[in-house]
Amino acid sequence: MTTPDASFFVASVSHRRAPVGVRERLAMSAEDVRQALAGFEHLSESMIVSTCNRVEVYGVGDAALAGTVFDTLCARRSVDPALVRPLVWARSGAEAIRHCFRVAASLDSMIVGEPQILGQVKDAFAVARDAATAGPLLHRVMEQAFTVAKRVRTETALGQHAVSVPLAAVELARKIFGDLTGARALLIGAGEMGEIAARGLREQGLAALTIANRTRAKAEALAATLGGAAIAFDDWHAALAAVDIVITSTGAPEAVVTRSIVREAIARRGGRPLFFVDIAVPRDVEPAVADLSNVYCYDVDDLTAVVTANLRERAHEARRAEEIIEREVTRFIARLGGLAAVPTIVSLRRKVDALRQAEVERALARLRDASPETRQALEALSVALVNRMLHAPTVKLRETSEHGAGDRWASAVAELFALDEAAAGETPASTVPAPAAPGVTRYPATA
Repeated sequence: MTTPDASFFVASVSHRRAPVGVRERLAMSAEDVRQALAGFEHLSESMIVSTCNRVEVYGVGDAALAGTVFDTLCARRSVDPALVRPLVWARSGAEAIRHCFRVAASLDSMIVGEPQILGQVKDAFAVARDAATAGPLLHRVMEQAFTVAKRVRTETALGQHAVSVPLAAVELARKIFGDLTGARALLIGAGEMGEIAARGLREQGLAALTIANRTRAKAEALAATLGGAAIAFDDWHAALAAVDIVITSTGAPEAVVTRSIVREAIARRGGRPLFFVDIAVPRDVEPAVADLSNVYCYDVDDLTAVVTANLRERAHEARRAEEIIEREVTRFIARLGGLAAVPTIVSLRRKVDALRQAEVERALARLRDASPETRQALEALSVALVNRMLHAPTVKLRETSEHGAGDRWASAVAELFALDEAAAGETPASTVPAPAAPGVTRYPATA
């Protein structure tokens, strides 16, 4: 008997070794995933995580075949498997469980600590459940992965510091104002970077958000999504008088916000300070604007410094998170190991209880005049004796299984008590499937 976690494996094609051109060809919708899962007939359990940065198959079966699952996916996606095989990273047993926990906790993400991956893994698990390809072992692993991810999120500050320029702009605004619930913001430019910044600002509870974009329809669509107000692009000049924060991201070839425009706005503001956060390259805000009284300007270089500092902080928190992962993997493997003893324990108790019942019935046959109370007392006594006698062997079997020595003890118990081999080796539905060889890597692993 090998360790029960050994049959769990992962095969991954991710940002760590596969270029985006390969990843995008393998990417799948939820419906694509359902169809692909149906094709894994050689696996007793399976699920697929498909995001922009990774396509991963988690399965239960012969771990020696872990890497070949992508041959099946390549056939479905019309991709040459020879292109993908060198990029597949495959592991089984404890290493696969560790990887699963790290992915769910965002330690394996391109941006460590980003929150989206946990939801994506949960969605992938839901698809596998709906497709009836997630069995008892996948349930155990994934439920524990979600618990571990929550621990990392609550016990570390891994996801609390912005590591992208637009979100660093939001963080900077929050540091300046402390509380943004009463602040009014103007977004000039509704491109991807501007949209991320606007969403981040709205999550902070702004009092008002105004969006100006050269394409009015795009500004209106974003405003409708975020509960803001869209204005014509040329009207942002007038809006300066009423806002506290301006985030610019226009993509214009030269400065859009000039000193003269801002000077006129300052005259109408009654001395209230105005903060510009310029996330555009080339810069949208003319450098001379910073010389005006009560005007504060921050550009991409300032934000990059914030991001760099935050990355250092995340690296520190990531080390703390890795320690949590290691402890949780050790505990989880021990618990799975304990499950390996369940069939022997069940078989032992079943046999001893059958003997108990037979002896009680024989005794009661000789005590025909025994009162119901006496019969009940005899039954209770026999049950108590069996439980007392089997308690120590049961505990010993569980403990030795958790420490990897359960084989020897389970075999000894089965031989001593003449347990039925089929019954003793049978794994109940509530435990784990039969294992495969541990630690198999089909293709080269990353360093």
